[in-house]
Amino acid sequence: MTPWRRARTAPAGLSWLAAERVVVARARRRVGLLVGLAVTVLVTAVGVLSYGMLIRGQERQIKRELAYTASRGDPSGPPGCTWLFLLHDGEISGGAVPAPSGFPLAAAMSTTARTGIPSETTIERHGTVYFVLTETRGEDVVQAIFDARYQLADRRHLLVALAVAELLGLVVAVASGAVVGRLAVAPLADSLARQRRFIADVSHELRTPIAQVHTRAQLLARRAGAAGVPVEYQAELNRLTGTTRRLGEVVNDLLLSARLAAAPGDGAAADPVDLAAVAEAAVLAENDRAGEQGVRLTFSRPDVPVPVSGVESALRRVISELLTNALTHTPAGGRIDVTVRLPAHDVAELIVADTGNGFDPADRIFDRFHSGAGPDKRHTGLGLALLREVVTGHGGTIDARSHPGRGARFAVRLPVRPSPRPAASTPTPASVSGNA
Repeated sequence: MTPWRRARTAPAGLSWLAAERVVVARARRRVGLLVGLAVTVLVTAVGVLSYGMLIRGQERQIKRELAYTASRGDPSGPPGCTWLFLLHDGEISGGAVPAPSGFPLAAAMSTTARTGIPSETTIERHGTVYFVLTETRGEDVVQAIFDARYQLADRRHLLVALAVAELLGLVVAVASGAVVGRLAVAPLADSLARQRRFIADVSHELRTPIAQVHTRAQLLARRAGAAGVPVEYQAELNRLTGTTRRLGEVVNDLLLSARLAAAPGDGAAADPVDLAAVAEAAVLAENDRAGEQGVRLTFSRPDVPVPVSGVESALRRVISELLTNALTHTPAGGRIDVTVRLPAHDVAELIVADTGNGFDPADRIFDRFHSGAGPDKRHTGLGLALLREVVTGHGGTIDARSHPGRGARFAVRLPVRPSPRPAASTPTPASVSGNA
């Protein structure tokens, strides 16, 4: 797979399908929120405009009433909610209907009589608002008073109506936002599904020709060595072989990732897989390679099966890639310990620990398509991102701990199928290289 030591580390997160679902759900929420916000703003704007128009219309009406009363009204018989007072020869007279307490405003009438300048004022009193106009009429001064209690009542009624309309608008906004969000994001969800199918189909179609190219490249490299082809040409053929091998790995990774996204494992419905047996087989498969590199490879497991729900081939891929990663970064004389254990009755744990180069804890080693460090180890693939998808697709988690120069430790935890508690695990060396 990928050399992960230079990748950047991140906590185990969502699988490909889960990430797509999060993106789709987030897009639906955003579209719904925008639509709801637009409806809410529209309703609010209409309400504010209506309220403003009402207030302006009422104020114009009040001013007309005051102006008419002050210019033509008779103090003895003003209309309801209106009072008119007359200042003549220093005496103030009013109509037959008593005015509210505090009226008329004698000071305002005296000022207008002295200066001739009309005045308008608003007074809040007795739970209502009075509009007062003081001006001259001939040689006299008149003061018209208007009680706006009915206009204020109209405003309150309008505010209640607007509040009800706003609540209904919010309900409509939420409902319409949800519907529009679902309809608007449906093409995105369909596009993501088509993307997964396309990747799966293309990867499946490319596997055979890439395998054939890799095989032919291997044959050419061997024949070139046997035929005495110059060393530089043999080196190029070896690079070609390595490139085709890595290309095949990328295609296999894409195919597996697309299949996992399209049909993630269902822990309840999947067949039981003995995690200990799968891990033991993977360790035995890497025994010879570890011996050639001078690395000691050990394995320990419980003395009974460790059943987990999942796809055996996918779990085998996880263990194999973790071992490949450890062997790639563990120098001769180092050690790799593979352990399967049961830290709890419902959890199985697979640990692959090595004494290799390690990696910086600040790095993110779960990125897709990471290129490892070093010209001889540069490789592009899905890396731990794919393994994380496999593990999370099985309802488990994967994490990594390391420090530069102190080795690395990868831990995979999977749910165990209900079964009796097995006995404690006992270390069982799987193989020991000549450099142990």
